[in-house]
Parts: sequence; structure tokens; C-alpha cells
Amino acid sequence: MIALEAAVERKAYRREGREVAAISALRFAVPAGQFACIVGPSGCGKTTLLSIIAGLDRAYEGSVRGPAVAGRLGMVFQTPRLMPWLSVRENVRLALEPPPRQEGRAEELLREMQLGALLDAYPAQLSGGQQRRVALARAFVRDPDLLLLDEPFLSLDAPTAQHLRELLLALWARRRPTILFVTHDLREALSLGDRVLFLSAGPAHVVLDLPLELARPRAPESAAVEALRKRLMESYPDLLRGLAAPSSAESAA
Repeated sequence: MIALEAAVERKAYRREGREVAAISALRFAVPAGQFACIVGPSGCGKTTLLSIIAGLDRAYEGSVRGPAVAGRLGMVFQTPRLMPWLSVRENVRLALEPPPRQEGRAEELLREMQLGALLDAYPAQLSGGQQRRVALARAFVRDPDLLLLDEPFLSLDAPTAQHLRELLLALWARRRPTILFVTHDLREALSLGDRVLFLSAGPAHVVLDLPLELARPRAPESAAVEALRKRLMESYPDLLRGLAAPSSAESAA
């Protein structure tokens, strides 16, 4: 079953008195339960695309539809966006629809995220990685049909980022939402996805739709991922320039 169909014919901005096209003739469909990654050069419109799919930006030509779009939506941003005056459990409970607030649901998921000892802590008391885990728990707590992630592990150190990737995959394997995961890191996309959609420089459109058949689990630094990355770089050097930054270059949170 197709969970999401996106056909963004045109999305443009006004910049310095002129219209700039951000997306043009961008079309793809995602089956239910698929983990799809989206990569592309910086500034190509990846975040704009997620905003359109989430319904946050309606100023475009085209359509986004499907059962996942009409269902429950979860979203994780580049920053955790936690409410500093609320505790960890209260931040996650915010995403639950009252009444009632599904007693114990937030706490159960936070324990799955290895945050059971920090339920009553506040965001300022958490590390960057812990804050990202709270944001993931908040996105998953409603059992979303569609989960949109916009470079959620950006700027974390490599071990923390990999730990969060493993937690994300474990949650996805148990709950099977349809996922769109935006990243600029080709290794990350190859290690996570069932499929990778490569976007062009703006105006963005899909230039390569790559199904992945590598066995799971697969770490970003694994031999299989590295071999595939090298083959892609050799086959599509212009397309993939700037998408192969090593995970070890990720800065500490």
C-alpha cells in the first residue's frame, strides 16, 4: 500500500525582489512502513519539502496525499525544541491528545529510550544526546503513521549519533511508521534507509531513486556501506559531491 504520494510541481520564494524556485517537478511515492532517506546538497530544499509534506507550508503548486498524510504525524527537527519549563515526561506528554492522556504512555516510551531515571529532569539538565532522545520519544508517543525527521542527529559526536540511530531503528522496527529522514550525510542515509532519494541542487527534483538491499544492521562505517558509497561516488561524482562527509567529522554537541 502506498502511504504517501508527493507531487510538488513548483515551490518558490521571493528573495530580494525576485522569485526564486526552490522545488520543481518533484515527485515520489513511499510504501507504508518504508524507511526512506532524502539527501541533497545544502540549501536544495530538503527542509522545505518536509514542511510541505507536514502541512506547515501550503504555498506551493501540486499535491501531497495518502493515508499516512491523513493520519497521525510525528516530526523531529534539527534541534530538539523542548519546552525548557517542562520536565522530560511533560515534554513528551504534550504530544498526546487529551482527554485522556493515555496514562503511562510517555513514561513507557521514555524508558525504551533509556531515560527512565530522568523523567522529572528539565531540558537544561540533559546532554545534547539526551535532549534528542526526548524529542524522538515525543515524536513516537502518538504512534505516528508518518514520521518526518529533519537531520535530527546533526552536530552530535559520532558515538552519540550512532546510538540514537540504533534507538530510532529499534523503534521503527517495532512500530513500523512510514519514515522520511532528511540528511546531508550519505553514509547515514545508506546505513538507515530501505531507499535513498537523491535531490538535485535547487530547484530540487529527484535525480536518483536508489533501493537498498544491504542486510541490517549496518553501521555507517561498515564495509558494506563504505563499498556502496564508493561505487556511488564513482558512478555519480557530480551528483554526490559534498554528501560524503565522514561521520568522524561530526562535531561534539
